[in-house]
Amino acid sequence: MEWTKIFLPIAISFAITVTIMPFFIGYFHKKKQGQSIREEGPKWHQVKAGTPTMGGFVFLVAILVTSIIFAFAFRVFSPSLLMVLFILVLYGALGFLDDFIKIFKHRNMGLNSKQKLVGQIVGGVVFYFIFKLQGFPDVLYLPGLGDIHLSLIYGLFMLFWLVGFSNAVNLTDGLDGLVAGLGTISFGTYSIIAWNQQQLDVFVICLATMGGLLGFFLFNKKPAKIFMGDVGSLALGGMLAAISILLHQEWTLLLIGLVYIIETLSVMIQVTSFKLTGKRVFKMSPIHHHFEMSGWSEWKIDIVFWIVGLVMSTITLMILY
Repeated sequence: MEWTKIFLPIAISFAITVTIMPFFIGYFHKKKQGQSIREEGPKWHQVKAGTPTMGGFVFLVAILVTSIIFAFAFRVFSPSLLMVLFILVLYGALGFLDDFIKIFKHRNMGLNSKQKLVGQIVGGVVFYFIFKLQGFPDVLYLPGLGDIHLSLIYGLFMLFWLVGFSNAVNLTDGLDGLVAGLGTISFGTYSIIAWNQQQLDVFVICLATMGGLLGFFLFNKKPAKIFMGDVGSLALGGMLAAISILLHQEWTLLLIGLVYIIETLSVMIQVTSFKLTGKRVFKMSPIHHHFEMSGWSEWKIDIVFWIVGLVMSTITLMILY
């Protein structure tokens, strides 16, 4: 693939997103349907009530269409590409159903946690089944240790990885523009890794995702005209995990996805501390709300978290290359 062509998937996915999104936002305004804001959340977030959500549906469509078009155009259509797109569609569908219930039934909670977990696990099992059919080994690579053969334990690890990061990105999606920016950095980093491995099928998906997220950011930056919704965040997290697996660089997501991990750990620490001692460690979790309660603006949190994501991604690439 000529390097001059690598910007095409970004441009097309971006164009699809920015073209469709205004109509999508207009539809929700016309129907007077929007996001319900949690009462236990920051009080100043109440001004966001009624903002359209499910914007992730638009950029997921853009990613799907762009990936398929350029996979054929660049002749890199493969089972690996279909595996990532399968996670995109299934986890996106779970998020779509969750968002749909919230919006049209005017509830703060859509699917319950068990329902989402079952759907995510089923998707992970199918992913692993296809993974084995394609002859991929049950091997986990760790720097300094090399390949570790895990047999069926790797299947359990894969389920944990897919479900864990899907939910981690979902928890991180709580501020205008935060995940759109972090996701662009994360998928951009994996595009470099995929390019160096000459896994051009995965490379195309990463580029298409970057384009879709950049287009979405124009509408999601503060003050957001639309939110991503679970349809977007669950799919993005699952895709990151799937891509790290297919690139045989699972460990890299611990660094590239450090912000998502910290956000998740903050919730776990908060819940555990409150149950055991009745006291909270943070003013509010996930941790981005703690910083809000401490007086940080959304823009400041976004920028600091993006910088952390960029620094950790740079460190990852330095370790690899």
